[in-house]
Amino acid sequence: MNRDQIVVRTSIIGIVTNIILVIFKMAVGVITNSIAIILDAVNNLSDAGSSIITIVGTKLATKKPDKKHPFGYGRIEYLTSLLISFIILYAGITSLIQSVDKIIHVEEVDYDAVSILIIVVAIIVKFLLGTYVKKTGEKINSLALINSGEDAKLDSIISITTLIAALVYIFFKLKIEAHLGVLISLVIIKSGIEMVTVTLSKILGETADKDIIKNVKQTIGEFEEVRGAYDLILSNYGPDKYIGSVHIAVDDTISVDELDSLARNITDVVAEKHNIFISAVGIYSLNTKNEKVKNILNEIKNIAMANEDVKSVHGFYLNDEKKEIRFDLVVKFEAKDRERVFSDTIEKIKDKFKDYSVIAAMDSDF
Repeated sequence: MNRDQIVVRTSIIGIVTNIILVIFKMAVGVITNSIAIILDAVNNLSDAGSSIITIVGTKLATKKPDKKHPFGYGRIEYLTSLLISFIILYAGITSLIQSVDKIIHVEEVDYDAVSILIIVVAIIVKFLLGTYVKKTGEKINSLALINSGEDAKLDSIISITTLIAALVYIFFKLKIEAHLGVLISLVIIKSGIEMVTVTLSKILGETADKDIIKNVKQTIGEFEEVRGAYDLILSNYGPDKYIGSVHIAVDDTISVDELDSLARNITDVVAEKHNIFISAVGIYSLNTKNEKVKNILNEIKNIAMANEDVKSVHGFYLNDEKKEIRFDLVVKFEAKDRERVFSDTIEKIKDKFKDYSVIAAMDSDF
């Protein structure tokens, strides 16, 4: 069973389970006149809607690339997840308004053994469903399923508070369900905001997972001709779909045809081992014909690394004929003023090597 089939199957299980819970909870809520149970039922209904949206989004995301969208439609899954997050946020805000209204306008409630039993069953079912959906989402890297699973587990907590309200009323005749409704609503709103934030971050574009970067660079570094892999940029076009570029350092004695063959081999091996398409392989040429290069490079590294906001120096090349020194300087994103760190460092290097033209580029810590 492929990834898309797993998403659809998991979502259908969620839809069926939530619809059954909606029917039972709504019936109990109306009979007992419990706003907490009714809100719980409405929340289950929104969960069923979220699962439907997940299925539709998954189907749209599998559309083949075309002229207008040559990288495919995989990012639709993130939009699906964002929509689910907004539904959860809306449900929380609506619940908050209704709960506050119930605090102002108090109504009678009437719990019985049947309603208590259904609430307990709902707690167990939603917790098991949430755990299953979330674990499935994590396994296949589906943010929509992860959000749906997290929401279902949150529902089980909501049902627990409903159970507490019912038990408090039965034993102490205290009406706290509307107040618990406010608490439930705030938890839902908080969860919705967090989900929106996470999803928006995915849409904006995040740094790829550190393990993925490490493994890809390690694979590239295993080629005999490669002296180092730098500037690995991976752009995400949907879950588990990366397209990227990389710079490799090679000896300046390598021929053009050898370089062409190397770049093609790197692209093929990375695609086969990591399912990542490297669209471009840039080249850093390493001096092998000039003995003083190593000493100059070490001096430049010492100057640069003296600043704690400088992460590394790479892509170094010295041209004695033109009296040029070229390299990339990686400045940390955490630096308060990255441009200032870069300019100050380059000025110090220029002062040290006044006979050379220093050509440097500020690189980002991708």
